[in-house]
Amino acid sequence: MLQNKEYDILLKNGHVIDPANQIDSRMDIAVKNGKICKAEADIREKNVKKVLDVKGCYVVPGLIDMHCHCYPLFPLYKDSLPTINPDAHMFQAGVTTAVDAGTCGWKDFYRFKEEIIDKAETRILAFLNIASGGMVHLDTEQEPKNFHPQIAASMAKEFDDVVVGFKSAHYWVGIPFDEVHTPWASIDCMTEAGELCNKPCMADFQPNLPLRTYQELILEHLRPGDIHTHVFAQQFPILDENGEVEDYMYRARERGVLFDLGHGAFSFWFRNAVPALRQGFYPDTISTDLYVDNVAGPVISMTHVMSKYLNMGMPLREVIYRSTVRPAQVVRHPELGTLSVGSCADVAILRDLEGPVAFADSGRTRINGNHRLECVGTIRNGKIVYNPYAMGMPEWENAPAPYWTTPGVLDLD
Repeated sequence: MLQNKEYDILLKNGHVIDPANQIDSRMDIAVKNGKICKAEADIREKNVKKVLDVKGCYVVPGLIDMHCHCYPLFPLYKDSLPTINPDAHMFQAGVTTAVDAGTCGWKDFYRFKEEIIDKAETRILAFLNIASGGMVHLDTEQEPKNFHPQIAASMAKEFDDVVVGFKSAHYWVGIPFDEVHTPWASIDCMTEAGELCNKPCMADFQPNLPLRTYQELILEHLRPGDIHTHVFAQQFPILDENGEVEDYMYRARERGVLFDLGHGAFSFWFRNAVPALRQGFYPDTISTDLYVDNVAGPVISMTHVMSKYLNMGMPLREVIYRSTVRPAQVVRHPELGTLSVGSCADVAILRDLEGPVAFADSGRTRINGNHRLECVGTIRNGKIVYNPYAMGMPEWENAPAPYWTTPGVLDLD
């Protein structure tokens, strides 16, 4: 009987990379009742419901996209960010946890929670936008009257398991400040909310010289544990005139400020990212900033962005670390991003397709390389949710009797 099987899924012959447990070796992984139940060098195949032979593949914790936008609205409001459907986009890239980066403010969060977060198979966490209308109503991000730290903090406390922090974005870009629109209104209200409920903040920031500088953001306004996203965008002076990483970047990191990639349509430039990487200044977290306008390029997917870093020279183990356990730490969900025995069975199965390839940045330039990560399977909460190459399925000629007699789709899982 299926219910008496020792394991539900056994992943055999893969190379496991689990940075949380310092594992980087050939190993088998067994899953039972939605949990990782065993991780050993050679687990016997007897009494297993489904065996997946993943030879030639990397078996890693389910990926965590630290910065994406997954509150789909149909039809869109006139001033809304066009966001993605998480289940339609995440599993095919091995992402099992999507962190929505401020799509919703407090006014829309209930609907987001009830209609998307609670119903999606993807695990969804969220940064709450400090503007009441968030990116559902982008114009609210411009008016300080819409910034309500106490209301935002109350919402975060109410949904503590889902809301991981607060987001400031797009405020007053390239416009002269006035008595109402002061330089740091959005940032400071965001961090006030963070203080009220002890949660981190993420800043999507534009310098507006001379009254609002990047150095002030990371050295004075962000707190330890807060995150600057889009760190390698063109507008940030992270390199000096000699191409060296500025000293204030290291000082900000020393005081605990974190740096997120947040690729996006316009926010990742090789001319900043490659010199920084070569000098050892890595992003703390790799993320996509995925939404409809960049899903066809230059972002495409989490594995596509990870592949860029692999070809830029970041070791694979570091790429996996900054896409799994590190974002889990940053959003204070340490139970995620690991293949530890007893943890939720969220697993990505990746293959490195070697051969000439090129990748684009937001400035429409390219980098050449020889590595492309492809997701060949995703397991979410112990269930196979993405399986493009039919791993573990019987060949049709040898299918069991119900295949030949029963209408509809067989439950062979």
